[in-house]
Amino acid sequence: MRILILGAGATGGYFGGFLAKAGADVTFLVRPPRRDRLMSDGLVIEAADGTLTTPVHAVTAENLAGPYDVVIVSAKAFDLAGAIEAIRPAVGKQTMVLPVLNGMRHLDDLDTAFGRAHVLGGTCHLSVVLEADGRIRLLSGYASLTQGPRTPGQKAASDRIDQELLRGGFDVRHPDDVVGAMWEKWVLLATLAGSTCLMRASIGEIVRTDNGEKTITGMLDECCAVAEASGHSPRDATMQMVRPTLTDPTSDISASMLRDIQRGNRIEADHTIGDLIRRGRELGVQTPLLNIAYTHMQAYQNRLTASEAPRQ
Repeated sequence: MRILILGAGATGGYFGGFLAKAGADVTFLVRPPRRDRLMSDGLVIEAADGTLTTPVHAVTAENLAGPYDVVIVSAKAFDLAGAIEAIRPAVGKQTMVLPVLNGMRHLDDLDTAFGRAHVLGGTCHLSVVLEADGRIRLLSGYASLTQGPRTPGQKAASDRIDQELLRGGFDVRHPDDVVGAMWEKWVLLATLAGSTCLMRASIGEIVRTDNGEKTITGMLDECCAVAEASGHSPRDATMQMVRPTLTDPTSDISASMLRDIQRGNRIEADHTIGDLIRRGRELGVQTPLLNIAYTHMQAYQNRLTASEAPRQ
């Protein structure tokens, strides 16, 4: 099975690196500087239990020749339009596109570009960073990749992809209701990002304040209410894990979006928080805490835009 991974950043590089190490036919579509580094140094993944260094095959846009059996898209939401144009030459009549972006809005854009029959559902749980020297560093020991069919006609292809992904040795999930799994991840992420970015602190630091736990659980309830109104209420078993995770006073976890803010990078506020608020508003669900978090993120984005604007 020919697999194309858009980019060799933190997420795509992590999963693709382990697949390549296992002998899967993996190609990374990257920019020239990243290709040159990968060709000279290989792909390097650091974790607490050791370092993986593996040679990989990487191409740039001018050398991309399709079609591929599956294209894994792990771009940032604000780069999705460019990502779609970049992978077009790789998508043929039988190609399946597997996005692992956060939220749900990207599905509409991918469906429009390639047809709904070609776009699977997918998400991941992974805490990694891409260091300045190109190394991928795993921040926690847990990593999982979820994918599945959104239509009955995608099942056979999704089953084949599942078997190929299992070669990577990471946790692979293949649920019957992949869209439900995406909503569950969205509920968790929106609460984590909304609270830790708003407070500029980890979960534990927030919970140890007088009203921190109440604020986090209130935001979580808003996210769950939007999901339920959208027909994708999180399962009880999932919430029995999510609530303790988000209310642990000893936890040092925070959203990757907070790390982006701390580094002065662009953030996925519109896709992760703004779209959830919009869906809630259309369904009559009030989201006052999410509104405050989103206002904070928009203010950050406005400041960032202003700082990047050329001076007259």
